Amino acid sequence: MSDELPDAPVQVAPVKEKKMRLTRQDRRRLLRTALLAGGVLGAALSGFLPLVYAQKQRLRPPGALDEKDFLGSCIKCGQCVQVCPVQAIKLADLVDGFGVGVPYIDARAQACDFSCDAVQCILACPTGSLAYHKPAFLPVRAGATLASKPILKAKEKDPEPTLNLKERMGVARLTRPEACLAVQGKGFKGPARGADFDGQMRYMDVDRWKPIRIADHPYDVPECNLCVSECPVGGAIRMESLQTADGKTRRQPVVLEPCVGCGVCEMVCPTAQPCIVIEAREVWKV
Repeated sequence: MSDELPDAPVQVAPVKEKKMRLTRQDRRRLLRTALLAGGVLGAALSGFLPLVYAQKQRLRPPGALDEKDFLGSCIKCGQCVQVCPVQAIKLADLVDGFGVGVPYIDARAQACDFSCDAVQCILACPTGSLAYHKPAFLPVRAGATLASKPILKAKEKDPEPTLNLKERMGVARLTRPEACLAVQGKGFKGPARGADFDGQMRYMDVDRWKPIRIADHPYDVPECNLCVSECPVGGAIRMESLQTADGKTRRQPVVLEPCVGCGVCEMVCPTAQPCIVIEAREVWKV
């Protein structure tokens, strides 16, 4: 047996050990600082981003009060969402800031085509945030009032063919005329938004009371006029002739005063980016 003693544990010099301890503390301090800064930044953004996104004009359901009054009176109950036959109404998420939980419509994804005829969302609203008749003490924006009650094409043969709407949701605008198929002299064949699009609409030649997927109702028209043919409101949009720069006579959709801003034209526009869009809460301008 060897008489040699086992190696003694290596002793770290006090100065080196202190340096290592300080290094570990610095790392922990740096990590805590980074986490704290991230938390503060995240909290700041959670309040800032909603304010940024809230600047975007939301298309509200039919009969909505002016935005400030609407946000102040809506209790976010979701009753309007539940009764919409085409699920056009959604509830806003966190990025809408003070508008979180408030109903809105994304017309490109799913427009309001008035499949319910009576505008059930207004009837279901318990607070008057959606209303046929705005209270006398609430002002009406110039240009927001409809000249007359809109005539619903689906009700033209009914004793009472109109909708009880007094103010428009917005106004449709042809924002990209150069991309409009009609202006280009082109027709359209196939599903308006592709086979995978889930947007729905009521087609009178199919079933007045049962909306179907637009993808299940393909088109075949020599001149694209989907925004006109599918508009649910009578006299709200029509095709008019125009002279192009090269001297050719073409036609394009022209929005008229009865437009209520429902969004059907935007939803069915078959171009990748819609040529006609709804400007939410916009008023009629001659």
